Amino acid sequence: MTRLFALLLALTLAAPALGQNLANPAALNEQAPPVYKVNVDTSKGQFVLEVHRDWAPIGADRFYNLVKNGFYDNARFFRVISGFMVQFGINGDPKVSAVWREANIKDDPVRQSNQRGYISFATAGPNTRTTQVFINFADNRALDRMGFAPFGRVVSGMDVVDALYSGYGEGAPRGNGPAQQRVQSQGNAYLTQNFAKLDYIKKAAIAK
Repeated sequence: MTRLFALLLALTLAAPALGQNLANPAALNEQAPPVYKVNVDTSKGQFVLEVHRDWAPIGADRFYNLVKNGFYDNARFFRVISGFMVQFGINGDPKVSAVWREANIKDDPVRQSNQRGYISFATAGPNTRTTQVFINFADNRALDRMGFAPFGRVVSGMDVVDALYSGYGEGAPRGNGPAQQRVQSQGNAYLTQNFAKLDYIKKAAIAK
């Protein structure tokens, strides 16, 4: 009975079927407004991001299209390291993740600094930004010279960001947190079964 309940819970919390737009990254190329806000409703409460396109136009455009098309809905904050940053941006549906995993965008010049509350795309090297982003918990200016270009900042609800569950720490294999490869291949089913305390995004939406 316990195994059945766990399976049903995993299926319930898995990402719902998403719009066809997410199946074609190349089609999501709308230019973002010069400044826009994103309301992020999470399992801990709500915070608001303010994005400035002139800070990092390529990143701001990518984030705008992902939010507008529901990419981040039901996504977990899978890497939360106290005093450093919180990372999210792997879709809960492995089929969606597979489509976006190689949908790289070019780097933006770093025009702002990775200060507390600022949000940047994660990278795996030059010109490898896709969908994963992180919010700085602290002043992480050392990241600036590594090419991490902030495109926005938290303008309200930073206390919510600070409260996101961080008990799992760094991801595997360096830590006890989720293994990104398994998050990509198994989605929310893997996270729900093995890391049930992770907080998540209920809905991210462009503010009207």
